Amino acid sequence: MAGRGGAVAQAPATAAAPPRSTTARLIEAASAAASAAAAPSASTALVASTTTATGGPCTGPSTSRPVAPAPPVGVPPPRPLVPSTTPGAPPTEYTPSAVATRSLPARWPRPTWHAPWRCYRVVAGHLGWVRSLAVDPSNDWFVSGSADRTIKVWDLATGALKLTLTGHIEQVTGLAVSPRHPYLFSASLDKEVKCWDLETNRVIRNYHGHLSGVYSLALHPALDVLCTGGRDGTVRVWDMRTRAQVHALTGHTDTVASLLTQSTDPQVISGSHDRTVRLWDIRKSPGKSLATLTYAKKAVRALAAHPAEYTFVGCSADAIKKYRLPSGTFLHNTLQHQRAIINAAAVNEDGVLVTGADDGGLWAWDWRSGNVFQRGATVPQPGSLDAEAGIFALAFDQTGSRLISGEADKTIKF
Repeated sequence: MAGRGGAVAQAPATAAAPPRSTTARLIEAASAAASAAAAPSASTALVASTTTATGGPCTGPSTSRPVAPAPPVGVPPPRPLVPSTTPGAPPTEYTPSAVATRSLPARWPRPTWHAPWRCYRVVAGHLGWVRSLAVDPSNDWFVSGSADRTIKVWDLATGALKLTLTGHIEQVTGLAVSPRHPYLFSASLDKEVKCWDLETNRVIRNYHGHLSGVYSLALHPALDVLCTGGRDGTVRVWDMRTRAQVHALTGHTDTVASLLTQSTDPQVISGSHDRTVRLWDIRKSPGKSLATLTYAKKAVRALAAHPAEYTFVGCSADAIKKYRLPSGTFLHNTLQHQRAIINAAAVNEDGVLVTGADDGGLWAWDWRSGNVFQRGATVPQPGSLDAEAGIFALAFDQTGSRLISGEADKTIKF
């Protein structure tokens, strides 16, 4: 409408609404969807209330949905059925993998308590590493072989030196005392195996045949035969009386570092740097390997057999493994890992396994459970280097109550 002055009067304009953001539109859409989903539930509730109030169903179309009955409290819902892959077979119940692989309750044996061990005597006399030990069957004395090329006889009760035997021109790496004859057997890196008469303290027999140094030696408990293992990778079986080589057991590809003998099959067990343990049958000619155990990942430098059970352990740098005889069935590893190169092992009738390593670690284990109950370390003698803390040989006396160790600091410890 035009005014008198020609100006046009305009109606006041309303303020324009600000544009809505995308987030606001999404929120409104979600709210509308929630309201639509709640509407059937409300009508269902209305129908249920009407039915309850009137005592009968209400007229008109019902908007309620059928609801499955809830399972009883404490009863799991039924599992879905899976069609069988066999024609004509009924469908089977689906079982999730978590249920199928449910572990059984632990049946690992409880560790047995053992008294702690301590060092009570140190004996010095050798001029080199003590590489081997052997205890007399009468439990009166023991012998030690050293890198100084000598064999020394010591009194077991007092630790006094009784005798020194010389004859080898290299390190003495193996010793054994015969339980039926007054003989002492020694093996050395000079490729020699000697038989000493302890009544005259002289060498009466030499056994020739190894092509390189001899690292291990063991006497058969029932027969007059001697077993030796060397760097040439062979296990040689000797008749101790005639010096004849009965068998040359071949199969290892590296140094045979440890040997065990027993009266029943397998009568010879060997551990080698080729990471295998072999079980041998010496009743046939040539000797036959009954089994080759390849569980170890490092060189097997020590073997120890339980004096009462039909089991033994093989010690390597990666683990200590327990086997069952006669088949060599693998039983288990020890529960802990020593993490060192294990050079020696010994076990007594009480089920105490002791292992000695090149870093000086001396660990005591429960044989049945494989649990370590004492972790110790040898102390190098004054004047020795810290690197001379290695343990090369271990032996229990005949009672199993005293442990003897031969070490790199040139001493013998009890």
